Amino acid sequence: MTQAWLEQRERSNHLAMRALVRVALWLGRPVGRLLLYPICFYFVLFTIRSKAGSRRYLARVLGRRPTFGDVFRHFYCFATVALDRMFLLHRGFEGFEINVHGVNILEEARDAGQPCFLLGAHFGSFEALHVFGRTNNIRVTMMMFEHGSRNVNDLARAIDPELDRTVVGMGSVASMIKVSERLEGGDWVGMLGDRRIYDSGAVRVDFLGQSAQFPTAPYRIASIIGRPIVLMIALYMGGNRYDIHFERLVDAPKLDRKSRQETMQKWASIYVQRLEYYCRLAPYNWFNLYDFWEDTNADA
Repeated sequence: MTQAWLEQRERSNHLAMRALVRVALWLGRPVGRLLLYPICFYFVLFTIRSKAGSRRYLARVLGRRPTFGDVFRHFYCFATVALDRMFLLHRGFEGFEINVHGVNILEEARDAGQPCFLLGAHFGSFEALHVFGRTNNIRVTMMMFEHGSRNVNDLARAIDPELDRTVVGMGSVASMIKVSERLEGGDWVGMLGDRRIYDSGAVRVDFLGQSAQFPTAPYRIASIIGRPIVLMIALYMGGNRYDIHFERLVDAPKLDRKSRQETMQKWASIYVQRLEYYCRLAPYNWFNLYDFWEDTNADA
């Protein structure tokens, strides 16, 4: 398996990025968004692999050949959400219009003392989800593989040191110990369910018209900790608006040896169907900027 997303290098210059964020935080979000235009134009012109991945995805989700403007809009949405991450960490929801759908799912689980397992994607803004949890007395620990975005994550931690507490990098025994401690402390645990790590387990599901591989790790973990699986999506809808959606996917995740693979296939299919729905609802929010289908079919 090629794991193209693991091979992509982070192209951002750390000093330039830090300067951009400082200017944006000082002069305001509108100025920061203006500064993103030349940056995105450069990336659309010179990042061949990411541009090709964007075009292939957009062709599937839009049902037509994407234009230069479509690809630019895709990159600009990604850059805007990345910049907004810094504003959300620095000021919370101040200056943003936030609409929440399905909040009753979380409230009922919180009031019953039954934390959920939150399943997201590289789609929209997971930082908006963090801020939502913080403002609603829900402590969330996100399990993430941070390869390829260390500069951005280091800058985010400089703005909000509390981020170290809410994000646990995957891939080591120490990480799993941290997650266990958070579970014991009553944290809600979340993962992004649309990228495999190395040769971890996967199932094939039809996604936007072609079979692709999706990891089984989220379902195995949810089953082990015995928590309902809730989809979490925060869509950037333009301007200063974010729409946060929560949907209950699986009430009581349990795996047994005989039907283990079939059950995970079923759960992954439910997840991917909803992910596809949101991709069509807000197509420029999908941030897997590589050939997702070629990568996941490389070892077929």
